[in-house]
Formats: sequence, C-alpha cells, structure tokens
Amino acid sequence: MGKYTDAFKENQQLMGGALQACHVKEGFMDVHKNAISAGKLSVKEKELIALGIAIAIRCEGCILAHTHAAVEAGATLEEISETVDTVILMQGGPGVVYSGKAIAMAKEFLENK
Repeated sequence: MGKYTDAFKENQQLMGGALQACHVKEGFMDVHKNAISAGKLSVKEKELIALGIAIAIRCEGCILAHTHAAVEAGATLEEISETVDTVILMQGGPGVVYSGKAIAMAKEFLENK
C-alpha cells in the first residue's frame, strides 16, 4: 500500500498491545471516545486539532493516528495543510519537519481511501 499506511497498521498493533497490557485501557478508550465525538465541534475538526497537537509534541505515532482519522472523518489535504500552517505559526522550525510528515501521510491516506 505505502510507507505510511504500513506504519499506521504497525502503530495500531503496537498501541493495541500496549493497551492490552495496561490497567487503564478502558479509561483511556472512554476518554478518547468522549473527547473526539461530535459536539459543538465536528469529529473532523477535533481530529485536526489532535493532529496539530500531535505534530507540536512530535509524537509520530499520534501523527499517523490523527492524520488517518482526520482523512477518514473527511478532512482534505487543504484542511490538513491549514492545520500544519497553524502548527508552524505556533511552533516554528521543529513544526516544519513534523508537519511535512503529516502532509506526506495525508497524501498517502487520501490516495488509498
């Protein structure tokens, strides 16, 4: 499929294994479900926010997960690019490197959707 699609699948397996070994699995999943579900903000908007934070904290697994989730929620490359612009505004140089990864991931996920 592609480099990032394969990495996404591996990331999902690693997260699943980590959560299985962890005592707070259900709590974490409940927090995720409640935080990301639609309210005043749509799921897509929340995933774009989560993506921006993931880039800012340089969590590659989080970038994979939230880029994929944003695409699945209907985000376009243009919307992901605007999210990246905001990260760069707020973070500067390091945001540029990780933002480039998010753009490359989004392109691959969109191609394979």
